[in-house]
Amino acid sequence: MISKASEEYLKTMYILKQQNGNIRVTDIAKKMNCTKPSVNKAIYNLKDSGLLNYESYGTIELTEKGEDLAKKILEAYDIVYVFLKDVLNLDEEEAEREAEKIKLAITDKTINKLAKYVHKELGLTNLDCDYDINKEKCRCCARRTVLGDGGKKQLKDIKAIWKSQNINKKWSFCFSTKTS
Repeated sequence: MISKASEEYLKTMYILKQQNGNIRVTDIAKKMNCTKPSVNKAIYNLKDSGLLNYESYGTIELTEKGEDLAKKILEAYDIVYVFLKDVLNLDEEEAEREAEKIKLAITDKTINKLAKYVHKELGLTNLDCDYDINKEKCRCCARRTVLGDGGKKQLKDIKAIWKSQNINKKWSFCFSTKTS
């Protein structure tokens, strides 16, 4: 188990890898608005947890375990974001800001329940199953494909956000198992 702050570093590293093809200390510090020494401390903590490989002044590479956890973290954010935007009808910018804050404060158990609720509320496929955000098979489950036109609009909204942030995701929270 890693801290919420470490989760944010890991998520940022994953996004930078998707955007730039590589991960650099300078880019992490800039994106997270923090110092390089803070980034280096986080890198060594994540390395000690087996989530990335790094040698001083070398390349930063997420391990398979690190990449899987980063995807889970991003999915949890997506679940909270869609709830705020499409269920509570917050505007896009406010939903983005609030989702960042809320994601840091809630447990996986709450995320799992929220995912089921969002699916039901938006008329997406039924997740009356043992959905668990910790399981890759659940995060990529075909039961999470959109039903009807309503979900297509949410997918378009999520893709627009990803595009504006230069994120090329190969998966998504609840709309399909493959997006780009």
